[in-house]
Amino acid sequence: MTPSGPAPAIHRGIVPPFLLARIAELDEEAFAGAPEAARRTLGIDGPFREHRGSGETVPGLVRPSVRPELQRPVAGSTEPGAPDRLIFDARNTEDLPGEQVRAEGQPETGDVAVTRAYDGLGHTYALFWEAFARDSIDGSGMRLDATVHFGEHYDNAFWDGARMVFGDGDGEIFRGFTGSLSIIGHELAHGVTERTANLVYQGQSGALNEHVSDVFGALVEQRLQGHTAQEATWLIGAGIFTDKVRGEAIRSMRSPGTAYDDPVLGKDPQPAHMRDYVETSDDNGGVHINSGIPNRAFVVLAEALGGHAWERAGRIWYETLTGDRITETATFVQFAAATSVVATELFGDDSDEARAVTEAWDAVGVSPGRVREKMRRD
Repeated sequence: MTPSGPAPAIHRGIVPPFLLARIAELDEEAFAGAPEAARRTLGIDGPFREHRGSGETVPGLVRPSVRPELQRPVAGSTEPGAPDRLIFDARNTEDLPGEQVRAEGQPETGDVAVTRAYDGLGHTYALFWEAFARDSIDGSGMRLDATVHFGEHYDNAFWDGARMVFGDGDGEIFRGFTGSLSIIGHELAHGVTERTANLVYQGQSGALNEHVSDVFGALVEQRLQGHTAQEATWLIGAGIFTDKVRGEAIRSMRSPGTAYDDPVLGKDPQPAHMRDYVETSDDNGGVHINSGIPNRAFVVLAEALGGHAWERAGRIWYETLTGDRITETATFVQFAAATSVVATELFGDDSDEARAVTEAWDAVGVSPGRVREKMRRD
């Protein structure tokens, strides 16, 4: 299903609100500003959130003003096959887009965050163009904008409907968010989803929205490194934690629930199988939590097929996202059925790819048999 326009923009940050809420409760003296940074980040990222379901708001939350004109993406000025990038510096304010500091083709500025953002946008464009013949986020050469140094110790990175926005982290728990290519790819993929399947950011469709972004974020990184599915780490946000945190990333697609296990932050709550699906009203119905289930299915598929994951597994997922097999409120079963049908359309009924897709979803407890047959008949 192709929507007439992008979904209403909301901050789809890479750091889940439940993790920020936990940091917001920490002892200020022991963590040197991290709790205040988390509270400010929560306030920027969306409406006041209920504190652990108690009906109370987290103390210290602030909400910046929103300027609607900033949600308008800009058409690019380059030929298909080449990105058009524009980087801004917010200079630790919350004013977007900030001061323009680097345009397409201009030399490095000496600011590491600017360089990483510029390069990351380019690597993401390259994956979508070279693997799927997609010309930027909207498929029509949209300019890729990004703002760095957003906010004061801002603990997140997000896509706002028109640009990527990166914080520098609090220095205690999080490092600067331009330091992870998988995060850049993840957030830009939210823009692709907005302009294709337009998956509603709630419950299972919201978890699929997060899942799709994890898939393409991982593939951007893997393509740059030349890694096969077996060689890849399948980590999202590797290195974004400081050395004070016992964790290697924000999420692990290969082993959901193992990305971090820290005395302060707690244990990664992601399930890897439907039997452990988390029913919750927090986090838009668990969009950052339950995405672990389809994440695990994709890795099972990619490793079964072998080689570079963007060539076959990634192609199936891309064609599913951009085709007409799923609706905006797709469930896991419906999405799984669609990937199965797309695999047979691309590779044949008796192909290794079609069998591997079915087995991958079976491995995480998602069985789309009846829905798949209905889709095939339709």
